[in-house]
Amino acid sequence: MPHAAAALKRCSWTDGSALYDAYHDHEWGRPVTDDVRLFEKISLEGFQAGLSWITILKKREHFRAAFDGFDFHKVATYTQRDVARLLEDAGIVRHRGKIEAVIHNAGRAIELQREAGTLARYFWQYEVDVSKRPRTLTADVLRGLTTAPEAIALSKDLKKRGWKFVGPTTLYAFMQAMGLVNDHQHDCFARKPVDDARKEVSR
Repeated sequence: MPHAAAALKRCSWTDGSALYDAYHDHEWGRPVTDDVRLFEKISLEGFQAGLSWITILKKREHFRAAFDGFDFHKVATYTQRDVARLLEDAGIVRHRGKIEAVIHNAGRAIELQREAGTLARYFWQYEVDVSKRPRTLTADVLRGLTTAPEAIALSKDLKKRGWKFVGPTTLYAFMQAMGLVNDHQHDCFARKPVDDARKEVSR
């Protein structure tokens, strides 16, 4: 039996499942200024490399439990014992390089927070300028938008700061999800609510 919200017009990348539709409807593109949520998302985007987002979304609660809710001040203290623990956790993606990158990046996040005041203040400096992009976002147009000049610049700066698994495509997906750009299709019901929410963000 289809779920109640099935009749809504959504972006074409959703798969019709209740889990994915809820993520699309209530999270994707909604502006985020919470440092822990920003760190969680950039970490999960790193884990997604080579996989589909639905695979990560299905495991997200396991990831949160395994990584102390992605509190980067805690994650930065992890040792090789924690790496071994995580490699045994079947609820997450057991990839040593990605696990070690999250722990490493947690330390870089603390440094960045000290410098900028908040991670949000830093990341929102890279908000996407949509003035040079297509005026109407269709499914076909969005398939061609795999990165942006701001994502390339953010990737370059984070790499300079020592962050890992932060390529331009990964960071553009992060920016789309965290509301640094509204990439809902123009015929998607969520586009206007996301636009309205973005207007309320304190830059």
